[in-house]
Amino acid sequence: MKWDILCRVIDNHGDLGVCWRLAADLAQRGEQVRLWCDDASALAWMAPQGQAGMQVHPWPDAAPRDGLGAVVVEAFGCEPPAAWLEAFGQGDRPPVWVNLEYLSAEAYVARCHALPSPLMSGPAAGRTRWFYYPGFTPGTGGLLREADLLRRQADFDAQAWRRQQGVVDDGLVVSLFCYEPAALPALLQRVAEAGGQLLVTPGRAAAAVRALPLPAGLRTHWLPPRPQPAFDALLWGCDLNGVRGEDSLVRALWAGQPFVWQIYPQDDGAHHEKLQAFLDWLQAPPSLRAFHAAWNGLAAPDLPPLVPALLDEWRACVQSARQSLLAQPDLVGQLIPFVTERR
Repeated sequence: MKWDILCRVIDNHGDLGVCWRLAADLAQRGEQVRLWCDDASALAWMAPQGQAGMQVHPWPDAAPRDGLGAVVVEAFGCEPPAAWLEAFGQGDRPPVWVNLEYLSAEAYVARCHALPSPLMSGPAAGRTRWFYYPGFTPGTGGLLREADLLRRQADFDAQAWRRQQGVVDDGLVVSLFCYEPAALPALLQRVAEAGGQLLVTPGRAAAAVRALPLPAGLRTHWLPPRPQPAFDALLWGCDLNGVRGEDSLVRALWAGQPFVWQIYPQDDGAHHEKLQAFLDWLQAPPSLRAFHAAWNGLAAPDLPPLVPALLDEWRACVQSARQSLLAQPDLVGQLIPFVTERR
């Protein structure tokens, strides 16, 4: 099938990251994909290799000359252009219109997944938009997981990768991809106390670290921007991963290494319940819950020492969750038959 995916970048390119992974996964499975985005500049470093079977276009003002695809994916409620809404209302066989929602572990996801929303007015009146919710449990839309992910991970040589990054011993290695958590000074201190090394991603994480006085003895590596497969390798090669937003959380789960998630903050505080729902699904032990509370500003910014026993406890938790996810179908593996049935 031909797929059109619509994406608007809000602020941190996370929406684009998810949309690229979705588009690339579809293309790898033989689908034809067009990704329409209002700011695709980050793909220069996020996906410089491109992907056979897919094209990237600027945000459209008009419907494509050759018509809309068999499927239109509206990512995260970005709302199709008016010309596309008019095109939805024409013809006897309109595209299957899917609204790909944000990821959450809250209970409403399973209730709302795959529900239709008929349009009662406007140029697309009479058509149906389908709500597709990614999720962590059966009955949801699943998580993005490429067909070759497990093979790539099994072939990964962590020691060789560390040497390539300039990590010269077998001590604690921590990756940092975050916003500006209040507990960041405490984390830097704990990494230094453990004799560890910190691998800092560019952008907001690097700016946040550079704004602080670094503890004595902290060995810091400033990373360049890296494509998505190299970001996966970063998570595989570290003993503790700081991740943020949606895409990197999913990749941290597949990595199976201890991680702490900084959820995207919302002004109304709704992210607090979303974080707690995720930790409940994860069956996070008290120590991991407390770390997340401090990291996300829900408790005093005090962090425990990063001792091996603590990381072992977190690793066991993450790997148990990973196994449960691997027993469920992935997002694209569910989305293709979902769309085919509704055609």
